[in-house]
Amino acid sequence: MNDLGTSALERARREALAALRARGIDPYAYRYERTHTAAEAVAAFVPDREIPVRIAGRVVALRDLGKATFANLEDASGRIQLYIRRDDVESAVYDLVGLLHLGDVVGVEGNVFRTRRGEITVRVEALTVLAKALRPLPLGKADADGTVHSGLTDAETRYRQRYADLAVHPHVRQVFQVRAQLVNYVRRFLDDRGYLEVETPVLQPIYGGAMARPFVTHHLALDRPYYLRIATELYLKRCIVGGIERVYELGKDFRNEGIDRLHNPEFTMLELYAAYADYGDMMALTEEMVEGCIQELCGSATISRFGVELHFGRPWPRMAYRELVQRHAGLDLTVANEDALRAAVRARGTDPEGMSKAKLTDEVFKEYVEPTLTQPTFVLDFPIELSPLAKPKRGDPSLAERFEFFVLGRELANAFSELNDPDDQRERLEAQAAARAAGDDEAQGMDEDYIQALEYGMPPTGGVGLGIDRLVMLVTEQASIRDVILFPQLRSET
Repeated sequence: MNDLGTSALERARREALAALRARGIDPYAYRYERTHTAAEAVAAFVPDREIPVRIAGRVVALRDLGKATFANLEDASGRIQLYIRRDDVESAVYDLVGLLHLGDVVGVEGNVFRTRRGEITVRVEALTVLAKALRPLPLGKADADGTVHSGLTDAETRYRQRYADLAVHPHVRQVFQVRAQLVNYVRRFLDDRGYLEVETPVLQPIYGGAMARPFVTHHLALDRPYYLRIATELYLKRCIVGGIERVYELGKDFRNEGIDRLHNPEFTMLELYAAYADYGDMMALTEEMVEGCIQELCGSATISRFGVELHFGRPWPRMAYRELVQRHAGLDLTVANEDALRAAVRARGTDPEGMSKAKLTDEVFKEYVEPTLTQPTFVLDFPIELSPLAKPKRGDPSLAERFEFFVLGRELANAFSELNDPDDQRERLEAQAAARAAGDDEAQGMDEDYIQALEYGMPPTGGVGLGIDRLVMLVTEQASIRDVILFPQLRSET
């Protein structure tokens, strides 16, 4: 079969499909009653007893020995061997075996036994075709023992045809099982602490809550532009104003930005807010939540990822933003002017043209400091101009009460003592709007309704945004965000 072209392979499968229908067999069944998964069938084996099972899954190996056929069947639980002997089944059943191809979904019935080589196997007595695969899965070539390896190795093809990637790569399915477990853990953690999960608008008349370019659409009935949200922050803080004192959302955000190993235009964020708390409380909560998540999913608070031993046991180091820039870039941000910042950015190969002072400061931090933050670390007290939604630091209003959480040089979380002074917030959003009008397309705009909400009185509030995709990347040791998003955005094939 490996010597045939793809069209010949597909033609052979369609001929088998026609042959099944000619025998009065529907090759696309409505249902199949299973008694066991593959793993349960293996576990059900008892020496010197015949244990009947009905299992179903995809055929991932076929070895025709003339009077008998061995096959491997795989389902979500794992893989089990099948043994189909011509003398043990009706001729019509054995004839079906000759119409099978790798990738077909079948149901089988029989007894579990152990072969002379020691492998738990189902001796098939009945076989049902459940879904005929008309395209060959990229399974690659088989070893002498019949073990078939994946032929789907090109990353771009794996992302575009994730269904095939999942079908032939059990370890990829495992990544998304771990992702689901991680999200469930986060929900349980917050629910147990009195946080209420809510849903806020994805389509927003005014976007805000982050520094990013939005996706724009148009609502025909209202005849006005709408934006896919870049953050859930401003609506969640409206909930705090309304008396929901602990609130969170696990949802999709959308940012019209570049695509690389850490960025996808559509991504999942956790945002949570607690009344009567500040960023110190949010640090304690983040430490407890992430350490507990690592402990539950990995079995230890110390894990090895990408060749580095990472220690998530509390407390994590707390390091000041300005001190880190001074240490790694040699710049004192209390006196550094735009020329000094621009020179530092240019020295790292980035063109600083058109960057504001705030943007230059942020770029210096990214270039010089972030790569050094390997162990779980909180970076505290950002310049106030980088934090339009955070309260000024007590004792130094040139800074904001804000932290970011880093591991392996990647930002995983961002948090504030939330700004609740409506007049101060108006001034800062007006400055953002002015920067946007001057050409900064990532600056935020004015949201009058949000200001109005603050004017009703928002309690002191702490808030955290945690990137779920990046946390999954860490736990599952995946180098690209595309490996933890089932269907990532990709450039057009043309």
